[in-house]
Amino acid sequence: MARKKAWHDLIPLDALEPGDATPVLFAGRELAVFDGKEGISVAHARCTHGAANLCDGYFDGRNIECPLHQGLFDARTGAVLAAPARVPLRMIECRVADGIVQVLL
Repeated sequence: MARKKAWHDLIPLDALEPGDATPVLFAGRELAVFDGKEGISVAHARCTHGAANLCDGYFDGRNIECPLHQGLFDARTGAVLAAPARVPLRMIECRVADGIVQVLL
């Protein structure tokens, strides 16, 4: 039987790097929490091309650039914006509740 998804607390909003990507280890998964111009988003932290940690890359408030080969992703949708990356980021549904970033897993 499939498990039902539930909201889980991830990180307090005030613990985020303002306007940047914050690394979070949750249930053995490396996640990136993006404090973007249009809100918070969460993705798996590893680049789909070279497996570099995207939290070490350049984040302009909308797009995240991989620090290894400069692949570019939309941090809101996970879409690939520049080569050499070809596979989109795996995004995780999130929300902010009572000052806590939560993820739906």
